[in-house]
Amino acid sequence: MKLLRYGPVGHERPGLLDDQGRIRSLADHINDIDAAALSAENLAMLAALQVEQLPIVSGEQRIGPCVANSRKFICIGLNYSDHAAETGAVVPPEPIIFMKSPDAIVGPDDPVEIPRNSVKTDWEVELGVVIGKTAKYVTEEEALEYVAGYCVINDLSERAFQLEHQGQWCKGKSCDTFGPTGPWLVTRDEVPDPQNLSMWLEVDGHRYQNGSTQTMVYGVAYLIAYLSRFMSLHPGDIISTGTPPGVGMGQNPPVYLQAGQHIRLGIDGLGEQHQVTYAAD
Repeated sequence: MKLLRYGPVGHERPGLLDDQGRIRSLADHINDIDAAALSAENLAMLAALQVEQLPIVSGEQRIGPCVANSRKFICIGLNYSDHAAETGAVVPPEPIIFMKSPDAIVGPDDPVEIPRNSVKTDWEVELGVVIGKTAKYVTEEEALEYVAGYCVINDLSERAFQLEHQGQWCKGKSCDTFGPTGPWLVTRDEVPDPQNLSMWLEVDGHRYQNGSTQTMVYGVAYLIAYLSRFMSLHPGDIISTGTPPGVGMGQNPPVYLQAGQHIRLGIDGLGEQHQVTYAAD
């Protein structure tokens, strides 16, 4: 299933994308695409519905973040060896973990704000993993059983805030609008191998990133097991698993986002995002 949330900011409703690309309403069955909806029982209930009998949502609709009320937005740094090389970093001996504020989460096509005093706002196409049941001290072998589904994430970053100021990475990662998520939450059964997904990103029609989850240093199952050693993962939590090469910081010379640009990105089978950048007031 491709689950989604549509409607104005703060008033999104649950939906499902049918085989013809139309939104079907799930409002008669669940309140939202949230922690409660992601239980195995509720996902099985939704999968058993007759899609052609669900109401078609008419008209142009804003697509919201594909999961509501995430408690944690966990990110993995330098998780592609070729991306580490382009930034001049070494592959870490263990996953680099940092948090992104859940307040950064926006819809996949919502505008992206270039923060005040930003000089190095950058892009990163990433595979997002959405947790479906509480995970604590899980093994790598069982880890994928805790996944509700997968999505596209643009892990936007202000590199000067992230790397040139004192403190941790989170302040360069957590600016408003720096976490476009979706368009869909594609359930686990439709992604048999999360380590074999092509991904790409363009700015103003120029292809900068062209990669695959095949080149992750630490795969999805390992990351879930690893994170569960240090914190419980709860339904609706998001893990953004790192980016392939081609970020702005890695260009020669570096290239960063300016107001008025168009970002387009996607992952095979998980949909596309489209964002226009604007300057903060």
